[in-house]
Amino acid sequence: MTINSSGNTTNALAGDLGQIARLRSSASNDPRAAVKEASKQFEAIFMQQMLKGMRDANATMSPGTLDNAGTKMGTEMLDQQFAKEMTGRAGGLAELIEKQLSRQMGDPVSTMASEAAANPAKPEPKATSFLGRMFSSDKAAAKAAEKPISLEGREKQVDFLKRHEDAAKAAEASTGIPATFMMAQAAHESGWGRREIKNADGSTAHNVFGIKAGPGWKGATTDVVTTEVIGGQARKVVAKFRAYASYEESFKDYANMMKNNPRYAKVVENSESVHGFAKGLQRAGYATDPQYADKLTRMINTTLRLQRATA
Repeated sequence: MTINSSGNTTNALAGDLGQIARLRSSASNDPRAAVKEASKQFEAIFMQQMLKGMRDANATMSPGTLDNAGTKMGTEMLDQQFAKEMTGRAGGLAELIEKQLSRQMGDPVSTMASEAAANPAKPEPKATSFLGRMFSSDKAAAKAAEKPISLEGREKQVDFLKRHEDAAKAAEASTGIPATFMMAQAAHESGWGRREIKNADGSTAHNVFGIKAGPGWKGATTDVVTTEVIGGQARKVVAKFRAYASYEESFKDYANMMKNNPRYAKVVENSESVHGFAKGLQRAGYATDPQYADKLTRMINTTLRLQRATA
C-alpha cells in the first residue's frame, strides 16, 4: 500500500512488503500520512492472517477435492484483497494504531503549550515529534526545525528543492538516505545552485555535491579553484571535479558512492537521523571543513522547514 502525490493509496495487494521502502520514503516528507498508511498496512496483514487461520481450520475439518497449488495461491490473493477492503474503517484496528503512533510522535507546539500551562513550575519538556527524533541528540537543532519559516525572499531556494526533488527521491530509493538530507547537502555544496561547479566554457558541470574526480573516475572532469582546510588553515587550491550531463546523473553518482564506497558505509547506516548523517559524513572525510557537520545540520533544518511551508 503506497502513498501517491494526492495522498491516496494505490491498489497494491494488502500486506505487500515491497511497499515498506516507499512508506519509509514518504515519512521524511509527510510523517502523518505515512503513519496513517502504515497503520492500514498493519491492519491488512492482521486481517489477512485471521482469514488464513479461518480457512486453514475449515480445510482441516472438510478438505476440498480440488485443492492444489494453483487454487491455494488464488485463495491467498483473494484473502489479501478481502483484507485490504476491510481495513481503514472507523473504529477499526488501524485507527487505534494510528492514534497510538500519533501520540508517540506528538505535536511539539500543542503538547509543550498544554504541559506548560498545566505544570508551570516544571522544566520545558524535550521534543518528542518526528523531527525531534530525527535530530536525536541535537536538541537545539530539533527545536529550530520545528519553527515555521517565511517564504518571502526564498523563491530560489524553493525552486532548487522542486528542481531536484525527483532525482533525490530516486537516490533515496537506492540508498535509504532521506531525499531531504541529500537535497540539503546539494544546497549546501552548491550554495542553493548559486555556486555550481562550472566547465571551462562556463556551462554547469551539474555537480551539486562537489564530488572530486579521483584516479578511478572515467567520466568527464573540470578543474576548479576551491577552498580546502589544510593543517587548520583555509587555502585555495585547484582540484579536479567530476562533470555530469544532468543533475539526475549527479544524484545517481552520489547514491552509488554512498552505497558502494566502504568509506561511507556508516553514513548510510546512520542516515535515519540528521545528527547521524551529518556527523557520519564529517567522520568519513567528505569535506575538510571542521564545521561541516554543524553547517549541514543547519541546512537540513532549513530544508525541512521550507518543505513544510510549501506542502
